[in-house]
Amino acid sequence: MRLAALPLLLVPLFSPLLAQAATLSVCTEASPDGFDVVQYNSLTTTNASADVLMNRLVEFDAASGTLQPSLAQGWEVSEDGLSYSFELRRGVQFHSTAYFTPSRALNADDVLFSFQRMLEPSHPWHKVAPSGYPHAQSMQLPGLVARLDKLGEHRLRVTLKRPDATFLATLSMGFASIYSAEYAAQLLAAGTPERLNSQPVGTGPFVFKRFQKDALVRYSANAQYFAGKPAVDDLVFAITPDANVRLQKLRRGECHIALSPKPQDVRSSAGDETLTSVQTAAFMTAFVGINSQHPPLDQTRVRQAINLAFDKASYLKAVFEDSAEAASGPYPPNTWSFAGELPGYPHDPDRARALLAEAGLAGGFETTIWTRPSGSLLNPNPALGAQLLQADLAKVGIQAQIRVIEWGELIRRAKAGEHDLLFMGWAGDNGDPDNFLTPQFSCAALESGLNFARYCDPQLDRLISGGKTTSEQAIRSALYRQAQAIIQRQALWLPLAHPTAFALTRKEVEGYRVSPFGRQDFARVRLAP
Repeated sequence: MRLAALPLLLVPLFSPLLAQAATLSVCTEASPDGFDVVQYNSLTTTNASADVLMNRLVEFDAASGTLQPSLAQGWEVSEDGLSYSFELRRGVQFHSTAYFTPSRALNADDVLFSFQRMLEPSHPWHKVAPSGYPHAQSMQLPGLVARLDKLGEHRLRVTLKRPDATFLATLSMGFASIYSAEYAAQLLAAGTPERLNSQPVGTGPFVFKRFQKDALVRYSANAQYFAGKPAVDDLVFAITPDANVRLQKLRRGECHIALSPKPQDVRSSAGDETLTSVQTAAFMTAFVGINSQHPPLDQTRVRQAINLAFDKASYLKAVFEDSAEAASGPYPPNTWSFAGELPGYPHDPDRARALLAEAGLAGGFETTIWTRPSGSLLNPNPALGAQLLQADLAKVGIQAQIRVIEWGELIRRAKAGEHDLLFMGWAGDNGDPDNFLTPQFSCAALESGLNFARYCDPQLDRLISGGKTTSEQAIRSALYRQAQAIIQRQALWLPLAHPTAFALTRKEVEGYRVSPFGRQDFARVRLAP
């Protein structure tokens, strides 16, 4: 079998006659962890690095639900599904900055470097990431990729150890961004490899200029972008944790786009002639991760009791103001293997108390609830959500202390497994249902830290792995439905919501679309005169 992506004819996104000197300002909710995206797993970091600075071999088009050529203009897959040969686009230029001037265009060496640093422990760049490569590890790439071969200046081959139906889709994720091997060699020779995280270089639509933590990230348009120069000349991320302040800045014209507005702000903006609301059903799930390694949360009945104790309907009304759908498991309902036959846990405090008594905890126990300080799409009102959970748990005898932890620190400590109950969310990157299972419930994800339930079960792991060994959707769906049943039975999460993704824009903003995956594309945005 040969599957080939036809070369995509890329033309400038906007006519030069329409381009206007302009700065697009976006009010974002948090600082990125850094700009070497492979080291991190937060969407905030992906948005600030992979989405604006970099490209992948392939990209997932949410509108069509298909993978599209990007840095790879085409590819071929062998009959046995083990060999992927990529043909790279010619003439793609890396960014020229004050700290790096490339001497050549993109070639196969850059692709090999980008993956070898994550996959090969002996690679000189492998240990540069202090906490490893969470996405590559959780997606089990080190155990999947057998070898990478350069077949020519613009051609390479990836050989897998076993067939994997998700491999191409995985390459569209932010962590699979392609770096400059030439820039990396320059940094390593200078003894400053850490600068890759603070002085990034990519091939994307914007060029990095400056980052001031908790204040702003500044970019300029890439005039050499292979898909055409963006319509705006500059892009600024105005880091504004408070949603109320984001809305105020938008109304004053200090921002053109405000991300992650509160539901009530979306409603109030309807009467403002200067603003527009943009929305889509998000391919995301908000949840509370339950650390199954911390007693007594290591008991299934205790985790089930927590699910039964929570009044989800009241939570959705208070926190999401009915702008989200109740979640019963990890998958959004529009996922093709969604197990709609699994009802989830009803609100049943009496049954929760009975389960705690069966677990020898009739008198209850003490625990902690971790949450972030500022709101986001998956957690619009962190303080209120934590308080509602705290109150419901108290009614069944569980005394929970709320701990508010800054986002970067929260992620770091949660990946280390320090939490008990953790308000968190997950956004699928590529439209494939495995993107919820492997990163969150596989044993490999426990090692990388993304498995916030801290749960490793051989049977569940076999189901997740088995779903990737065939391209037959019916077989994959059957396996994933069994996996969802285990996840629900074991109560590894307290599933909360599948939100609607909103953004607020000023009327002069044209071409902005909300991605169901939370990714950001500002290359197609222009400001009307």
